Amino acid sequence: MSILSQPSHTLRPSRHASERRYRLSIPTAIYCSTTTTKPSPVTEPLLIQPQLLVTPVTRPVLDDQILQSSWSHKAWLTTGCTTVLATLANSITNATGSQMWLEPILASLVGYVLADLGSGVYHWAIDNYGDTSTPIFGSQIEAFQGHHKWPWTITKRAFANNLHALARATTFVVLPIDLISHDSTLLGFVGVCSGCIMFSQQFHAWAHGTKSKLPPLVVALQDSGILVSRLQHSAHHRPPYNNNYCIVSGLWNEFLDKNKVFEALEMILFFKIGLRPRSWTEPNSEWIAETENPAQIELQ
Repeated sequence: MSILSQPSHTLRPSRHASERRYRLSIPTAIYCSTTTTKPSPVTEPLLIQPQLLVTPVTRPVLDDQILQSSWSHKAWLTTGCTTVLATLANSITNATGSQMWLEPILASLVGYVLADLGSGVYHWAIDNYGDTSTPIFGSQIEAFQGHHKWPWTITKRAFANNLHALARATTFVVLPIDLISHDSTLLGFVGVCSGCIMFSQQFHAWAHGTKSKLPPLVVALQDSGILVSRLQHSAHHRPPYNNNYCIVSGLWNEFLDKNKVFEALEMILFFKIGLRPRSWTEPNSEWIAETENPAQIELQ
């Protein structure tokens, strides 16, 4: 009996000793875990808000000199008008000499139609691409951006102030053709097309006018579709700002918008050379129109 009792007596202390070692190791493990998982101070995250780089546009003042005509403006307008009239006169003279009237007349009609298309393509391009630093066209891009912000200012611009840039371009392009060519058909096309493009900014200004303040003849031409109408062009100044670009007669607007011609061109330019148009960006405050007074948005 004594032999059997001794092993059970010797095993018991060994088991208790093991348990004591195990119990002593537990606080050590807990102590280490609590020191390594101590929460760090909460800090506010640093947020960097993206901003669009927009050229600041200063609100125009009605008596500002930028809205008045200078002597150089008047000189260029006179030169441009003289060039267009001389081209049309040469076309009539040559048609009279050759007794060929149909071709020059048809060419003139084609020039009128294509001038509207050209005004739309140009308007779309400077509305969507480039900025004030763009060579040659930077000032016109800036002007059109300002026009979207304050569209009513175009009705306050003096006549020569509004047309001098296009008159200067018309002079440089049309005068050499007028001096070299004696083709009545070509001259008829060039004269009418260039004249409509040169005066497109005035047609544009009339499209922003109110019916009661416009000359009755202008209203009649707008209502008949010969000149771009006030109602049609007003759609260009409402979201999404990507339609009704043509400003001579507006004849092409429905076709171009319905068939998404400009949207297709934008996709081609984006995938070919990576140019992204402004019309794909949500309009910011620089493109939201401000009205001078409630009468400025009156259409009738």
